[in-house]
Amino acid sequence: MQDPNEDTEWNDILRKKGILPPKETPKEDEEEELALQQQSVVKTYEDMTLEELEENEDEFSEEDEAAIEMYRQKRLAEWKATQMKNVFGEVAEISGQDYVKEVNKAGDGIWVVLHLYKQGIPLCTLINQHLSALARKFPQTKFLKSISTTCIPNYPDRNLPTIFVYFEGEMKAQFIGPLVFGGMNLKVEELEWRLSETGAVKTDLEENPKKQIEDKLMSSIRSSLPTRKDSDSEDED
Repeated sequence: MQDPNEDTEWNDILRKKGILPPKETPKEDEEEELALQQQSVVKTYEDMTLEELEENEDEFSEEDEAAIEMYRQKRLAEWKATQMKNVFGEVAEISGQDYVKEVNKAGDGIWVVLHLYKQGIPLCTLINQHLSALARKFPQTKFLKSISTTCIPNYPDRNLPTIFVYFEGEMKAQFIGPLVFGGMNLKVEELEWRLSETGAVKTDLEENPKKQIEDKLMSSIRSSLPTRKDSDSEDED
């Protein structure tokens, strides 16, 4: 008996005349079509962020959940690997030879804070201590220090301390000289705020700590000044 699904010219003619039923789609073709559909669904996973996956998880069927979870874990692993790769956590010492590699070519998305200093300058020592604390607090930011003249030949001591802030190899801010830092009264929170204003760190401070000190100072000055009434009475005397 002749197979009605066999690919022959005669069967094709019979199908056209309606004598034979339409040719059945092979099961393999159905499976291939299903696989393509699944791939298209997976493609939608790849186009989504982890947040979008969570927002849209109700729209996916139960069959998709396993694939989504696998993809979610993959994305999380990639994210963690990136974070681990960009963790610094300490102030590294560099020389002039390291400058281009460590500062200008630090990498995509990397903020660099570079302190030029010299031994024997108290404010430089204080800033190095503050930067060590900030490096631990903000491990995604690359904190560096370098003896000024090894990094920039003949760099004048009057410009110390100096802090340069870079992002993706481009200078974003510079702080030069002791007056900029306010001298030895500089607190670590004040330095954190200054760096946060450049974008180098994401601070949890709500306002400039220096402003709080200035407000208290002005308040104490005002309270110690004679009031207008007191001044008037003194004039009458």
